[in-house]
Parts: sequence; structure tokens; C-alpha cells
Amino acid sequence: MFLKGKSAIITGSTSGIGLAYAKAFAAEGAAVMINGFGDAGDIEKERAALEAMSGTKALYDAADMTKPDRIAAMVARCHSELGGPDIIVNNAGIQFVSPIEDFPAEKFEAILKVNLTSAWYLARAAVPLMKAAKWGRIISTASAHSLIASPDKSAYVMAKHGIAGFTKTIALETATDGITVNCISPGYVWTPLVEAQIPDTMKARGLTRDQVINDVLLHAQPTKEFVTSEQCAALALFLCRDEAKSITGANIPVDGGWTAA
Repeated sequence: MFLKGKSAIITGSTSGIGLAYAKAFAAEGAAVMINGFGDAGDIEKERAALEAMSGTKALYDAADMTKPDRIAAMVARCHSELGGPDIIVNNAGIQFVSPIEDFPAEKFEAILKVNLTSAWYLARAAVPLMKAAKWGRIISTASAHSLIASPDKSAYVMAKHGIAGFTKTIALETATDGITVNCISPGYVWTPLVEAQIPDTMKARGLTRDQVINDVLLHAQPTKEFVTSEQCAALALFLCRDEAKSITGANIPVDGGWTAA
């Protein structure tokens, strides 16, 4: 359990990729703080399971990723109750699909706040604590859309390209402090976020559900398979190992060959 004595905050981790990250870290002994929305009973069940898995504390914090003061408070709570944070994972994300001329401004603002600026505020609060400990791991879930674009996703693609630039910049700023900063860029992963965008894509492109899955989502992935949350989590776990300490500022695709084309 190589993360015993370490703590991790994972945003957007009550389901999907974020929960897979939390489970991977807990299995290696880390105290974890999960965050996100959902049914209170389901969240408590996952929190208790993580605590049993890690043999140490697991906490839930409902901080709203659009509110910088709540993000800072979450970091302070982690430091007080779990130590660290030694690892932060910027995973919170929302999506909306529409041509730009019909894209509601409030949806654009929400996507930028949740998917991009929350990562900046979380790192801003956590980096001083990591520097003091002379060790830290900052990992962000970017997307294949941090490298290429798709129609009708202007806000999301803008945010994910921003995450890639943020990763490079903070990696340079912390390169001599024992901190690494990387992002993972999955292709399509079957998560609630991906499933939820199918109706909007159906409407925007006049397609059936099966056509969206096969001709839009998996069309770009040469493997013709969805990436799994567990595959993303395994990479995040490796990035926390000492063997990965020279990997920083990297944007690592996990996309079934999508961005190889």
C-alpha cells in the first residue's frame, strides 16, 4: 500500500472516473476526500466502502466547484482532518452540446467554471501545502478534446484545452518542489456524463441513440471500444508512484488511438 500516510482530494468523484480514482487510491492506503453531487445514501455507501478499503479515513465534501471559497474550504478541511492534501485530482466536469449560435451563455459560464477554473482554484489552495511537504501530485482529467475538437462542443473543448495549458504551466512552476503535474486525456468513457450528452447530440445532429454511440462516440476511436474508468484510474495511480516522478507537464491520451490519426 504505497500511498499509506498520503491523502487525496478527487473532485467530481461520487461516480464515474472520479470514483474509480478514489477506489484506486484507497486500495493503496490513501485517505481520500470525495466530492460531487448525488443521492446522499449512495454517497455515504461509497464513502464507507472507501474507508473500509483504505483502512483509514474517507470523507465526503459537497463543495460547489463554481465557488472558489468552497474549494479553498475543502482543501483546508482536508488538511485539518486528513493531512496534506498530497494528491489532488481535478475531475469535476459537466457538458452541454449545441452549435455556438444557440449555446446558452449560462451553460458556457458553468462549463468553464466547473471544468477549468475550479482546477486553478484547487491547485492555488493545495500547492503551498505540497511545497511545504516537498511532495505532491496534481492530476487533471482532460479529454481527447484537449488535443482535438468536435462540433457543437465549443465550451467543453475550450475548457479542456485550457486544462492542458494549465498542466504545463503549473508543472514548470513546481518542477523543483517534488511535485508533478499531469493530465490524462481519455477518449469516450462510458460514464453518466457521456450518457447524459447522448440526447443533446441526437437532437443537434438528428440521429438515433445507436447512431450517436456507433457513428459519433466510437467513430473516432480505432479500437471501437469505450475506455474504462478503471484504465484511467490505473494511470493516475502510476503517476503517483516514485517511478513516475520524472513525468510532469504531460498530457497522456487514453483514447483507443483517437488522437493518433
